[in-house]
Amino acid sequence: MNLQNKAAKPASLGRHRRSCTVCENERRTEIEADFVGWKSPALIAQEYGLADRTSVYRHAHAFGLFEKRKRNVRAALERIIEKASEVEVTSSAVVAAVQAYAKINAQGQWIERSEHIELNTLFERMSTDELEAYAKDGKLPEWFTKTLSVQVATTEYSG
Repeated sequence: MNLQNKAAKPASLGRHRRSCTVCENERRTEIEADFVGWKSPALIAQEYGLADRTSVYRHAHAFGLFEKRKRNVRAALERIIEKASEVEVTSSAVVAAVQAYAKINAQGQWIERSEHIELNTLFERMSTDELEAYAKDGKLPEWFTKTLSVQVATTEYSG
């Protein structure tokens, strides 16, 4: 059996639970949270008194923690950014991590953000009444200012 077939075959959870040191550990929830939060499996094993990192990986495979971990890539970037003051890194590495962090949403999806504001397009969306109100007293519709502030915040944030 090759590794690809082995990975595709789901593990028997009953069998897994009977022999898994992570499942038996009273701090299982913390171990799983650390793994999903991109903590090193070797460090997790050391901290929680597990045999080695393979125990963590085996448990993660059995319970589908790799998908959760992938969606939580922001946590890995947060660790890099937090360590910037503690280790010798180049400024370009920190900037790259911050830029990547700004482009990943809470679901772990990469989002390209717009970096320019098309005011003419926003004005073209205004109704005749909204245009007249703007001409008369300079009042922009609420949707216009919300759209503009979101675009400005996104542009400033992703730089």
